[in-house]
Amino acid sequence: MENIRVLLAEDDKNLGNILKAYLEAKSYPTVLCQDGKIAYETFKREEFDFCVLDIMMPEMDGFTLAKKIRKIDKDIPILFLSAKAMQEDRIQGFEVGADDYLTKPFSMEELLLRIKAILRRSTAKESNGNKTDFKFGKFTFEYNRQTLTTEEKEQKLTSKEAELLKLLCENMNNVLDRTVALNKIWFDDSYFNARSMDVYITKLRKYLKDDDAVELINVHGVGFKLVVTGG
Repeated sequence: MENIRVLLAEDDKNLGNILKAYLEAKSYPTVLCQDGKIAYETFKREEFDFCVLDIMMPEMDGFTLAKKIRKIDKDIPILFLSAKAMQEDRIQGFEVGADDYLTKPFSMEELLLRIKAILRRSTAKESNGNKTDFKFGKFTFEYNRQTLTTEEKEQKLTSKEAELLKLLCENMNNVLDRTVALNKIWFDDSYFNARSMDVYITKLRKYLKDDDAVELINVHGVGFKLVVTGG
């Protein structure tokens, strides 16, 4: 994950300059654009590995910009910045292809951690080839069929169980950030959705208990990790 080049679209000049300076200090070469239209033209001309897009911008808003970027590169990671915390905005952000969504005000450290987490997931997806079938321990998980099978039995999964298990498999032996999982699956990281996700984690843990080489653990304050030992 070296030499990650970032396109930063932010119309607040002071915040944009601060973000650019911070990212470059952390070894992420960054090009700052102060409206969506300029950002789009810049993206067409140059090569980037990551996009950080403000939503409320002149000339072209972040949602429109993301849609246009996705037509050129369907896989480039996109992180939205927004002063809005409305659930509808989060949903729209993920619908147009966001990998994460950060509400202002935020700390620079949180921004950096989220960028790193997205890049880890992108690397994991590339190594998995965006596959939908996973084999680990005794289990075969077929995402499209929503089944988790062993030689002895087949467990039918609900849609959310399958979505959650797929994210865990894509991040196997790495931490899955709970906020990322909530936003990806529930489109909102509210307390009630977090409790709901905990219930699904408990169900998945029950399904996986038949294999001692597979463990679904809580990483306190961060998220979950699907740990698979041996082959």
